[in-house]
Amino acid sequence: MSDGIMSKAATMEIPISSNGDAGSLPEDDGLEQVCRWAARAPPSPLQDLQQVMVSGPNLNETSIVSGGYGGTAEGIIPTSTIKGSGLHPPHPSPAVGGEEVVRGIAVEKFDIVKKWGINTYKCTKQLISERFGRGSRTVDLELETQIELLRETKRKYECVLQLARAFTNHFYSLVQTQHALGDAFADLSQKSPELQEEFGYNAETQKLLCKNGETLLGAVNFFVSSINTLVNKTMEDTLMTVKQYETARLEYDAYRTDLEELSMGPRDASTLCRLDTAQSQFQSHKDKYEKLRADVAIKLKFLEENKIKVMHKQLLLFHNAISAYFAGNQQQLEQTLKQFNIKLKTPGAEKPSWLEEQ
Repeated sequence: MSDGIMSKAATMEIPISSNGDAGSLPEDDGLEQVCRWAARAPPSPLQDLQQVMVSGPNLNETSIVSGGYGGTAEGIIPTSTIKGSGLHPPHPSPAVGGEEVVRGIAVEKFDIVKKWGINTYKCTKQLISERFGRGSRTVDLELETQIELLRETKRKYECVLQLARAFTNHFYSLVQTQHALGDAFADLSQKSPELQEEFGYNAETQKLLCKNGETLLGAVNFFVSSINTLVNKTMEDTLMTVKQYETARLEYDAYRTDLEELSMGPRDASTLCRLDTAQSQFQSHKDKYEKLRADVAIKLKFLEENKIKVMHKQLLLFHNAISAYFAGNQQQLEQTLKQFNIKLKTPGAEKPSWLEEQ
C-alpha cells in the first residue's frame, strides 16, 4: 500500500511525509505542483470528441483525475477543495438537439429552393417551346374565349370609368363657377338699385342650377363608385384567379411533357424510379389545373350575372339623372336619387361641431 502511494507521489513530484499526508507542504506550493502535474495529464477521448463537435470545455476547466485514465474514485480531487486556482466548475455542454433543429431547417429551405428551381426550369422550357411552336399546349377554347372577352370588357369599362371621372371633375368646376356667379349677382343686386330685379333673378337662377348640379353630382359620383368597384375589385379578383389558372396550365403541360419524354426512353431501374416520380408530380399538377379551371368557370359565370345586374341599375340611374337635370326638372332629379337610395352630403356634415366633439 505504501509502495503504491510512493509511486504516485513520485509521479506527482510532491514530497510525502511518513504518514502519507501532504499537509506539511505550504498550501500554495503544494497546489501549484498538483496543478502543474494535472496539466500534463492526457485528456479524456470522450471530452475531445465533445470539444470537436460542440466546442465544449476541455479537461483543464473541469476536475482533475490522478493517475491518468482508469483512475479510482479515491484519486479524484474535487474542484471545491482547490482554492485560488482560477478553475471553474464544469459547464453544461450545449444541447446537440439545437444543432439538429438548425440543420433540419437548413435542409428544408434547401429542398424548397431546389423544388422551385426545378419547377421554374421546366416551366421556362415549356414556355419557350410553346413560343417557338415546338411544344404542345393544352387549350380549352370555350374558357379561353370567355377569359379574353372579360379582358376586353375590363378595358372598355376602364375607359368608361375614366370618362365618367373626367365628366365629374368638369361638372364640379361648373357647379363651383355657378355658385360664385350667383353670389356675385346677389351682391350686385344689393348695391345696384336700378338693376336690382335683373341681378336678383339671375342670382336665383344660378343658385337653382347650383343646387340641381350638386344633386346631379351625387348621382354621378354614385355611378363612378359602383363602376370602380365592378372594374377594380370584382373583375380584378376574377382575373387574379385566371392568372393562377394560366400558371397551373403551364405547369401541367411542363410536367406532362416531362412524363411523355421519360415514357419514350429506356426502361431500366433508374428510369422506372424517375418515371414513378414524374407520374406522381404530373397527377398533382393535373389535379391543381382542373380545380382552378373549374374555379375560373364558376367565377366567370357569377361575374357576368353580377355585371348585368349592376350595370342595369347604374345605367338607369345615370340616364334619369342626366335627363332630369338638363330638362330643369328638379322634382324628377330628386326622385331619381330617392329611387336609388342616394343620400347627398350636406356641406360641413362630415365634420362634427365642437359641441359634438366634447
